[in-house]
Amino acid sequence: MDHFLYHNGALYAEDVPVAEIAAQVGTPFYCYSTATLLRHYRLFDEALAGMNHVVCYAMKAASNQAILKTLAEAGAGMDVVSGGEYARAIAAGVPGDRIVFSGVGKTRDEMRAALEGGIRQFNLESEPEMEVLNEVALSLGVQAPVTVRVNPDVDAKTHAKIATGKSENKFGIPIARAREVYARAAQLPGLRVVGIDVHIGSQLTDLEPFRLAYRKVAELTRALREDGHDIHRLDLGGGLGIPYTRSNEAPPLPIEYGAMIREELGDLGCEIEIEPGRLIAGNAGIMVSKVVYVKSGEGRDFLILDGAMNDLVRPAMYEAHHDIIPIIEPEAAAEQRPYDIVGPVCETGDTFAKQRMMPPVAAGDLVAFRSAGAYGAVMSSEYNTRPLIPEVLVKGDQFAVIRSRPTFDEIINRDTIPSWL
Repeated sequence: MDHFLYHNGALYAEDVPVAEIAAQVGTPFYCYSTATLLRHYRLFDEALAGMNHVVCYAMKAASNQAILKTLAEAGAGMDVVSGGEYARAIAAGVPGDRIVFSGVGKTRDEMRAALEGGIRQFNLESEPEMEVLNEVALSLGVQAPVTVRVNPDVDAKTHAKIATGKSENKFGIPIARAREVYARAAQLPGLRVVGIDVHIGSQLTDLEPFRLAYRKVAELTRALREDGHDIHRLDLGGGLGIPYTRSNEAPPLPIEYGAMIREELGDLGCEIEIEPGRLIAGNAGIMVSKVVYVKSGEGRDFLILDGAMNDLVRPAMYEAHHDIIPIIEPEAAAEQRPYDIVGPVCETGDTFAKQRMMPPVAAGDLVAFRSAGAYGAVMSSEYNTRPLIPEVLVKGDQFAVIRSRPTFDEIINRDTIPSWL
């Protein structure tokens, strides 16, 4: 469910007409719904009610500080994967003891910043990283709380570029080696083992891969406890999928996911951490764009938009589907026609959809890309010297620009001309 609905023939974001936002900020732009963000966070929180748990939002999905602050004030922790994301979380007022640091390539500077600023735990991904964190912690005279990310060799049955739990993926250590790796961690005085971490991929639409991975984690928990480790925290990652179309089969609900966690891990007495990102932010955001031209081609027609692959790269990068709808609600009997929906970037890959059925549209009309809240703005770029597009947050009948569109001068003035030119 989201809060982008037609009212009186026009698309609204909560109680604000989307066309009103477009008139003030220009197109293209991203628009997020506070009510949807909070609803999706609470679904996860309620799904784990009765268990000791923390919902750490995976902020790589959408990391604007206004979004982070909205979720943090509702009780969310944060999952970060870079020093920049850690700094964003701190700037948004998230306490360090509610921040989990993931990622395969943490640097000494990132480790130091998190240890000095406060951290809930580091999710370690390799033995070399373990040794480096031990050195950094000892240099600061502290112990770093850690889990080790284990790779359970489970096929998440998702897009190859977002699968992370198979043996050929770069993430974590093979679960078969976990006992020896944990034995080494216990020998390092700068580390304090607190639990186990696992994450098998993103946009999962079936609970069975989760179940298989969590059963392996349960077995490992018992084995590590037998080895003398204090395993009291299980970080289960994120990955639950969202519906990108209105017609496809719905992915499992958070309440079903929570019930499965209870079944597989509830008897271990561990604190549960989950790190949803896409399901919290994905359907909480849309990208709004304007039709620049309607072009007739050889055997097909094109809708050329002012939004492009640099603004929303998911279709070009992942062959991802986004429902695209007009801002003005079409008549129920309106005849639909197939269009290739494209942007103005000089790349054939700048294509959002091929032969997509659409109601009548004309130059100047506005369209909205649904389910664009996750991995939209955060993956955008200034390719072709196209400015990063604004982000807008709606709450009830209010809206605010939470990231402005830079001017061409601001973009160009970042360049520095060498003295010899």
